[in-house]
Amino acid sequence: MTARIKVLFFIILSLILQVAFFPTHFPDSFKPNLMIMFIVYLSFMEDSRWGGVCALLLGLVQDSLSGIYFGLNAFSYLLIFIILKAVSHRLYTDSRSVMVLAVFLMTVINGLASLALLTVFFIAPGLYSTILSNVFTQGFINAFVAFLSFKIFPLRKREDLV
Repeated sequence: MTARIKVLFFIILSLILQVAFFPTHFPDSFKPNLMIMFIVYLSFMEDSRWGGVCALLLGLVQDSLSGIYFGLNAFSYLLIFIILKAVSHRLYTDSRSVMVLAVFLMTVINGLASLALLTVFFIAPGLYSTILSNVFTQGFINAFVAFLSFKIFPLRKREDLV
């Protein structure tokens, strides 16, 4: 139970960093998305109900605090969680390198899912070039921050969270 409280504390801290600190100190393409790291962590370490609800709520909270289209991150984070949960039983999820690779891949999928949703529901002429030019840069930045974060804060094994 204390492991979940620690995860909740880190989620709140990362939300504060993501919404208040990063936008003022980093340009858009170099802002790490800490929520994707937590979605990857939750999909590898938590059960489906708890992790899915957390992924949806993290997306809704980030949407409401960042001022972008409401529900865009919620849908893409839930999609990321479902994809990773479907393959997590086939991966060695206690490995830091698998976590970092998953963060990179899910950042790219998050960008492509956001692009697809915005293309279907909204008309924005310069949307493709903005998202597509930044998606791989964002992926590398997120992977680097995930590498540093998972080095500093050790991963908990699945059995430790029960």
